[in-house]
Amino acid sequence: MSALKQTPLYPLYKEYGAKTIDFGGWDLPVQFSSILEEHEAVRTKAGLFDVSHMGEVEVKGPDALAFIQKMTTNDASKLAVNQAQYSLMCFPDGGTVDDLLVYKLADDHYILVINASNIDKDVEWMERHVEGNVSLRNISEETAQLALQGPLAEQILQKLTGEDLSAIGSFRFLPHVNLGGIDALVSRSGYTGEDGFELYVNSQDAPALWKIILEAGGEDVLPCGLGARDTLRFEARLPLYGQELSGDISPIEAGVGFAVKVDKEIPFIGQEALREQKEKGAARKLVGLEMLERGIPRSHYPVYAGDERIGEVTTGTQSPTLKKNVGLALLNREHSAIGTEVEVEIRNKRVKAHIVQTPFYKRAKA
Repeated sequence: MSALKQTPLYPLYKEYGAKTIDFGGWDLPVQFSSILEEHEAVRTKAGLFDVSHMGEVEVKGPDALAFIQKMTTNDASKLAVNQAQYSLMCFPDGGTVDDLLVYKLADDHYILVINASNIDKDVEWMERHVEGNVSLRNISEETAQLALQGPLAEQILQKLTGEDLSAIGSFRFLPHVNLGGIDALVSRSGYTGEDGFELYVNSQDAPALWKIILEAGGEDVLPCGLGARDTLRFEARLPLYGQELSGDISPIEAGVGFAVKVDKEIPFIGQEALREQKEKGAARKLVGLEMLERGIPRSHYPVYAGDERIGEVTTGTQSPTLKKNVGLALLNREHSAIGTEVEVEIRNKRVKAHIVQTPFYKRAKA
């Protein structure tokens, strides 16, 4: 057994009461207080997450844009400097290598933010396809990432800087913001369904930034773990790689086809397969399930229509916000209409559910 990897914040976990788990080879906090309490904090006030396990790859050079266009499904040519974009990398058959964020720092300088469990695979995939005048650098170890999420996130972070954070729009960022004496790239995005910020800093600065944010927020901010991160992103129907997306699940099937631009000028890997799915419809579709009988739909539980197995649950839980047992499931398209009654097999027993509209939660716009 190899030792679990640790983020730069690991030495602080004990101080804040973290309960840690093995998450994709990383020793990460599943919770600090309780998942429900942390979930509620993000929905009503603010929560601070350590997401330093995520990977970052710097792409530089005159052909950086052409390379990103070939590797990713979205159209990075539309990005302005200091703008970010959700995108995906795919295999030739349309299956997903990873979902990621593309940050444009300059015409010849980008940062790709990738999933922790995929860092080695993604870097190898990118290196295999490099063409032209492009340099790739895996900067994951020297980069830490904190996420401050929730309706009070801006108010709390504003205490630490002279920059006007309200001027940073959604999926926009500023590369050099002084946060209490720490240089940070501040991005307005998130993975919780709430307003908030991703903060990228040098690894050695992360513990100090963690402390000053919690101090600035006082009772309005809680340290949060992976448990609440998962329930929050699930309610907002944001996909998790390995569950809603994988080498066997395409972006179209997962419902993120908005990030697949099949007509962009430079062809990307997987374009033809995804074009066909967009035009003809994918064989499977990710849908929302709400249980009609007692039981919680968990990942990989089979879903049936009559005697036919029509798919399986990708993520499910008792929604902390809705107080209902709900799930996301990848089902055969012909059984995916809203209102369709299905059965989820829970511990060898078929339990009734029906297909409902998603996302389960959408924040009210200010």
